[in-house]
Amino acid sequence: MTAIIDKMADDLARDAIEAAEAIGDEELVVNIGKMLASSSTTAEEAFMTAARVRLALNRARKFLDERIDKAAADLDKE
Repeated sequence: MTAIIDKMADDLARDAIEAAEAIGDEELVVNIGKMLASSSTTAEEAFMTAARVRLALNRARKFLDERIDKAAADLDKE
């Protein structure tokens, strides 16, 4: 059952992050987490974990891409 919950929570986290970015609502993910907590702490914990991991990985990917772009630009200057 845990794998099913994790998959469903991850799918919801992915969709919530995408929607939050599209509509510019930084609180959407947190609000969905609160709504889940009111009916299932298990679902809320799985969702928030998935959302935090996805957001962290997105930030890390952006950082890496920026560093690669900067390094490429520096090489072009030489």
